[in-house]
Amino acid sequence: MKTITLWQPWALLITKGDKKIETRSWKAPKELIGKRMAIHVAKKMPILGKKMCRVFARLLGIKDYTGSWFYYLERGVGPFGRVVATAKLVACVRVIGNTDDEQADLENGMTVKGNELAFGDYSLGRYAWILEDIQPLEEPIPAKGMQKLWNWEG
Repeated sequence: MKTITLWQPWALLITKGDKKIETRSWKAPKELIGKRMAIHVAKKMPILGKKMCRVFARLLGIKDYTGSWFYYLERGVGPFGRVVATAKLVACVRVIGNTDDEQADLENGMTVKGNELAFGDYSLGRYAWILEDIQPLEEPIPAKGMQKLWNWEG
């Protein structure tokens, strides 16, 4: 199964259904459209992820956020280095318009606003990978991730 590795907390947002569009600088292969893919969590949390935790907590309405990315670890953001979900990739479309963090327009006529906009990089020319039927795994499966897409035999 084709698999993509994401950093936390973005992988958690997809697994919980709060993020249904993954943004990338590159287009998904045509043969992957309409197929299930696996979502893998990278082993480390990047500095940007740590900085974004406060923003994500506010957007998700978390009132007891402590100001530390450890807050997320304590509340199950992990696991790291594991496949945590599968999802169907239903489309991959280019970002054709962006209005200063208020909305992004996609080439398929969709407009992205609110939390979904905040959870991705909708710069002009990037690609929106639209996910549906996200299914978290009951038990995340250890796996070594890679950049771009990779094959997982799990």
